[in-house]
Amino acid sequence: MQDTRALALTFEVSGLPPVKTEALSIFAAGHRQATRVRTLLQAALGAAQRTGWTPLPGPIEVDLVLRCPPGHRTSDASTLLGGVCAVLQDKKRVSSIGLTHLGVLVDVALYDDDRQIRRLSYHEEPAEDFSYQVRVAAVPNGV
Repeated sequence: MQDTRALALTFEVSGLPPVKTEALSIFAAGHRQATRVRTLLQAALGAAQRTGWTPLPGPIEVDLVLRCPPGHRTSDASTLLGGVCAVLQDKKRVSSIGLTHLGVLVDVALYDDDRQIRRLSYHEEPAEDFSYQVRVAAVPNGV
């Protein structure tokens, strides 16, 4: 039987991505990134449901395209990528902080763990309003 699982998922999100800039988990209830975290999780959930996506277990690549008004960059690439990647991995390993406030969104995961990432890319495009595109894809095991 042929494996028909999708090997790449791309989706759009309005607003700004969550940023990871401190030791406090961005999943903590009341964290200042909570709205951005929920928005990303909801967009990922919608994309996964539309495509039948299941979390990738092997090596992956993550691409982030930030669209923003010229001269209004909000954070550096590493904190943006760190926030997006933290949100999209399986959150069961951070369960010690309590994630019940996320409701069903706690189960949204596009891959198992950040250790799977073999390639990261980031670039910016000019736009009137803030938004971003995320792409998660499987990469060959040899990479």
